[in-house]
Amino acid sequence: MNFVRFVMLLALTVWLGALTFFPIVAQTSFSVLPSSHLAGLVVRASLIKLHWMGLGCGSVFLLCSWINNHLQPGRTRTFTLSHIAIALMVTLTAISQFTVIPRMDSLRGQAGEIAALPVSDPIRAQFDSLHVWSTRIEFLVLLLGLMALYFTSRRLVSTSRVINEKSFNLNTTA
Repeated sequence: MNFVRFVMLLALTVWLGALTFFPIVAQTSFSVLPSSHLAGLVVRASLIKLHWMGLGCGSVFLLCSWINNHLQPGRTRTFTLSHIAIALMVTLTAISQFTVIPRMDSLRGQAGEIAALPVSDPIRAQFDSLHVWSTRIEFLVLLLGLMALYFTSRRLVSTSRVINEKSFNLNTTA
């Protein structure tokens, strides 16, 4: 059971770490690379990798958490607040990966370098709007991840207390 908990926490930690580090990569790309177009390509590729990591880590977390919950006698709970938060994270990540990014790619394909378009251009306005949504989604995923970490830590601490109390009661009654 300890190994299952470890893998569950590792999955959440890796995802949260990547979500925390991603804005640093994005900001650095735009400040170091010679054009915003190149920086956008680096950020896009990084975001796609982040999304695949998130989808994998979220699935691993949910599976390990489900196993962990069902291995504990008398503590079988299929859905917890951390499960809901992780499920929302996975859903938002999938929306970004399979809806927002393809639309941005389509606009980039139509217009080429988005930054070269005037701000009044409809394609640029659409792209900028999708970019705002992409940023909001990533922020929400990070916020939900922090909430999932909090809920998970509370649940694991309370589970440990129950197990320790049962162990103590068995030892004192013997």
